[in-house]
Amino acid sequence: MARLIAVSNRVSPPGEAGVASSGGLAMALAAALRESAGIWFGWSGRTVDAYTGQLSIDRVGGVTVATVDLEEQDRQEYYNGYANKTLWPLFHYRMDLAAYERSFDAGYVRVNERFADALQPLVEADDVLWVQDYHLLPLARELRRRGITNKIGFFLHIPWPARRVFTTLPRHADLASALLDYDLIGFQTADDRDAFAGYLTQSAQGLVTSQGHVSAFGKQSRIGAFPIGIDTTDFQRAATSPTAVTAFRAMRRSMAGRKMILGVDRLDYSKGLEERLLAYEQLLSDRPDTLEKVFLLQIATLSRDDVDAYQDLRARLDAVSGRINGAFATVEWVPIRYVNRSYRRDQLAGIYRAAQVGLVTPLRDGMNLVAKEYVAAQDPDNPGVLVLSEFAGAAAQMTEALIVNPFSREDMAEAIRRALTMPKSERRRRWRSLMDGVARDSVEMWRDRFVAALEAVSPADIAIQARG
Repeated sequence: MARLIAVSNRVSPPGEAGVASSGGLAMALAAALRESAGIWFGWSGRTVDAYTGQLSIDRVGGVTVATVDLEEQDRQEYYNGYANKTLWPLFHYRMDLAAYERSFDAGYVRVNERFADALQPLVEADDVLWVQDYHLLPLARELRRRGITNKIGFFLHIPWPARRVFTTLPRHADLASALLDYDLIGFQTADDRDAFAGYLTQSAQGLVTSQGHVSAFGKQSRIGAFPIGIDTTDFQRAATSPTAVTAFRAMRRSMAGRKMILGVDRLDYSKGLEERLLAYEQLLSDRPDTLEKVFLLQIATLSRDDVDAYQDLRARLDAVSGRINGAFATVEWVPIRYVNRSYRRDQLAGIYRAAQVGLVTPLRDGMNLVAKEYVAAQDPDNPGVLVLSEFAGAAAQMTEALIVNPFSREDMAEAIRRALTMPKSERRRRWRSLMDGVARDSVEMWRDRFVAALEAVSPADIAIQARG
């Protein structure tokens, strides 16, 4: 196979801890990079007083890693600014939180130019480049401007918004045009792919074929849906590891015979955490028989704590969880255990396995791999029930979950009640179907499908992109 170069905002290949410390995406990319003697390129996460473009090249977990440091201004304008204050809220339909500042836009373009400058010397004639996520939407354009004619693919891990939402972005046409410098553009779901196609046909007078060929802005590309999965075998192994078993037993002891409803999320307004707590409150109010019989464990790992919207969300969640506990708790029972810390993957696997209900209810999500991890961690003889938002990309694949509208607290409360009382025979039937899908649509399958589709791009297509 051709040498693969993976490009992402941050580089996170698995280290010696492997299962314990790394996600499935990192492990899948690292495996492909090892097979092709490839390179993983991106930002080191460090900032320096003045940008130099100096590459740092290391071997981590058998993978060659090439990183650059950025300036603090880059971090503020490109990462905290355009990526996380402009694109992230907009793509998750939170236009009310999106900040449009010219300095953010300028920083985003500048860092993509710097990435292209630093990456260019590493690229050899037959390399295949795979760029990951919304931080680097215009990177292919910058590489083409520097004479790179290689096959370049892009995968968007977050949702692509509806046309009317995307057009609220200043200079939206420039960003969409830059995307078409990729030879293949991958989305999590058919809905996301179709939303992008709709923008091209309705706002850019473009053409889209049923085979996924697109033409707009004087360029041609291909688009497709490539739903991401987890490393199923690896995660099931983690779920039965000594660390997971210890976590499972500790969790079961702390449950004291009660049923546990579990949420595991990054603390983010897209995850529907406040709506989830209110739905749980609705359950407690409507069903007095659940009092002291169940509890909700919500693990919400802190992130982007220097962004105002995240600080506001954290304060609201502290207030709501405190109010619910104050209203319903007894001296022997607390209805919500709210935790702002991270856990190792093998510890999480044990916690997943202990929960009777997995509550995955984002307001908008590209895929949401927690839903798949929860299923993979279950005991086949006595599995829990997955309650899943219809607005998670995973809902299109995981139809045997209890699918809910996260904006309706009544619907969610009823789904939680149903999950808590579901007969074992139905739980096993639903889990078996879900598990078959999780095993089939693994992260390795996602990686191989995308790379194969990118390698199948014809030389004529690449020539058109290079000229563009």
